[in-house]
Amino acid sequence: MPNVRRTVAVLALAAVALLDRSPARAGGDWNDAAIGWKPYADGVAAAAKEKKPVCLVFYTEWCPHCANYSKLFHDPRVVEQAKKFVMIRVDNDKDKETSGKYAPDGQYIPRTFFLSSAGELDASIQAPKDKYKYFYDERDPAQVLAAMDTAAKKLH
Repeated sequence: MPNVRRTVAVLALAAVALLDRSPARAGGDWNDAAIGWKPYADGVAAAAKEKKPVCLVFYTEWCPHCANYSKLFHDPRVVEQAKKFVMIRVDNDKDKETSGKYAPDGQYIPRTFFLSSAGELDASIQAPKDKYKYFYDERDPAQVLAAMDTAAKKLH
C-alpha cells in the first residue's frame, strides 16, 4: 500500500506541474505593479501629456514566448528603464485593429515597438535580427534593454 500512495502523490504533483504550464497561464506575469502597463488609448494620451516615449508590446494569453518575455519585465534594470516610458501592452487577439497598425514585418508575437511621445513609430529601433525584427530575446533582457536605452535617448 505505501507504494500506491507514493505513486498517487507523485502523479498528483506531476499533474499540478502540468497545470502550471497550461495555456491559460501562458500569457505570463508582466509585473503590472512595477511596470504600470496602460491600455493603448490611455497610454498614447499619457505619452503626449507627459512628453514621454512609448514602449508598446503586443502579446497573447496563449503564447509561450510571450510568457517567457513577460519575465524580463521583472528584471530590476528593465523596471528602472520602464520609468522613462509610457508602457503599453496590447493583447493581439483582442485588439486586431491596433495590431494591424503596428505590423511592418508581420503580426507575430510578442513584438515590441518604440514610439515618440506623439505616437509616431520609430521602425529603426529593432532587435538585432534579419527576420522578426521586433521580437527581442525572450530569456535575456540585454536586447530589450539596449533598445530601451536607444529609444530613451532618441525619442521624446
